[in-house]
Amino acid sequence: MTHPLFGIAAAFHEGKPAGITSVCSAHPVVIEAALRLAKETGRPALIEATCNQVNQEGGYTGMTPADFRVFVEKIADKVGLAKRQIILGGDHLGPNPWKDLPADEAMEKAEAMIAAFAAAGFTKLHLDTSMGCAGEPVALPDETTATRAARLAVAAEANRGAVDPVYVIGTEVPVPGGALEELDELAVTTPEAVSRTHSVHRDAFAAAGAQGAFARVVAMVVQPGVEFGHADVVHFEPEKARDLSASLAGLPGIVFEAHSTDYQTEAGLTALVRNGFAVLKVGPWLTFALREALYALDAVADVLEGHPPRGALMAAMEEVMRAAPNNWKKYYEGDETELWLQRHFSYSDRIRYYWPSPKAEEAVARLRARLDGKAIPEPVLSQYLPTVSAGGGAEEIMVAAVQNVLRMYERACAT
Repeated sequence: MTHPLFGIAAAFHEGKPAGITSVCSAHPVVIEAALRLAKETGRPALIEATCNQVNQEGGYTGMTPADFRVFVEKIADKVGLAKRQIILGGDHLGPNPWKDLPADEAMEKAEAMIAAFAAAGFTKLHLDTSMGCAGEPVALPDETTATRAARLAVAAEANRGAVDPVYVIGTEVPVPGGALEELDELAVTTPEAVSRTHSVHRDAFAAAGAQGAFARVVAMVVQPGVEFGHADVVHFEPEKARDLSASLAGLPGIVFEAHSTDYQTEAGLTALVRNGFAVLKVGPWLTFALREALYALDAVADVLEGHPPRGALMAAMEEVMRAAPNNWKKYYEGDETELWLQRHFSYSDRIRYYWPSPKAEEAVARLRARLDGKAIPEPVLSQYLPTVSAGGGAEEIMVAAVQNVLRMYERACAT
């Protein structure tokens, strides 16, 4: 079986650019929205789990790679999507979850992690060994990064399944989940950096006896000049990435992977794909859209009960986040009002880490119960969810809100 990403890379080099959306989320509604859309379009659904989210120790979701596969496939069964239409990916696979340990220990754990991903049938593996571990500088030399990436590829190859995995490499990896400061503009990756990254990885894979794995490197992570902060977005400007895009001419069979494409315009997403940034990663925007829908549905429930919105769900989430601040406190700053706004409305969407908590799930369940069996009049839906035209209950509206974002990506990728 030929991996679908080979076709996307080949299409770009044949002058027929196309792309694929990489859905980076473990929220069941987000995954359902993505799988429903894949069923509708007939295109593959690429679902990725990050190293912190899912690993052999459970990650913050409590799921191993095998667990995550079962989780996604159960949703596929629910929506009636054939499992062969799903591509599972592992994102930022490397020592990051254990970077406070010495490098040898962290890399042993990273090897065990990527072996578990490969054994569970994940066939798109992003090798990210760019971070320093205990006693090392924050950023490592390219040669060290490449040597460690090759070591992980060897572990993955030894545990691969029926479909040979494809690999993504790259040392210029944006911060997962968005930037922590206000943004003006970003330094776009240079062609020289691309060439060097490719050559040092090629040499490191050869030294590790992993030439077969290197032949399946299908994408490189670069910075095309896109990012988002708490309340601002740096939008793609093709002219600033012209030289970067042109460098792909010397890399047959390879395209670029763009991280942090959340909140770009549809025109920007389309331009990214046309310029060779064929793998578009999106995550926080999807749960941001879901949170918007949930808060709007909470207001709708109040209105249908005959009183102004009282914000019960927002109040419940505020309580949940304040009780366990580790997922937002070091990312947000400012006075109490600014922190309040960031907790609920930041583009980085750190609130996404709290939806699986028991108290948050109970609050959402109460909201759904309040709306169960109630028809939402069109004028009320228009007031609070003007971009959602879905009929049905709360779940259909939540799925539609997420799909509004995914459909932008779908149109851009089909360019």
